[in-house]
Amino acid sequence: MSPIDDPVFNNATEGSPGSPPDPNIRETIRRLLESQLFCVLCTQGDSQPYASLIAFAFTPDLKKIYFSTPTATRKYRLLEACDRIALLIDSRCSHTGDFSRVEAVTVTGLARQIQETGEAETGIRLLIKRHPYMEKFIRSESAGLFRIDAERYFHVTRFQEVSPWTP
Repeated sequence: MSPIDDPVFNNATEGSPGSPPDPNIRETIRRLLESQLFCVLCTQGDSQPYASLIAFAFTPDLKKIYFSTPTATRKYRLLEACDRIALLIDSRCSHTGDFSRVEAVTVTGLARQIQETGEAETGIRLLIKRHPYMEKFIRSESAGLFRIDAERYFHVTRFQEVSPWTP
């Protein structure tokens, strides 16, 4: 983990006080990712943060996350300028009546445009399997395919219980 990716924790918010880390955190994170088709991509550029809604897919080991975006967009330009990103994936729509049950994952890592045919096909296949209605867009020449190399996951429950996990 790079120092830029190291969040500030205090003992009151990193998991339950006095309890060990959740041994099932990987599966908890996987379950949340499987339940959500979209997430918020956070980029930065021109001294400003920027957030975008994206459709995503991920590898079974949770180390790589794929998405596609039009090349003629601010999002694409910002990704070209700075590859450090964060994703926010949450369950707020599933718990509108009880916000205390909402969970979220922040993923930090590096985003790279994929050009190699073999890896591009892997990303395209994963995206189309999850988002078949987007196949034409994903395969279009006006879209760029990106891979996020996930460095850290931060799972948050009950607004303050944070469980970090490194794939």
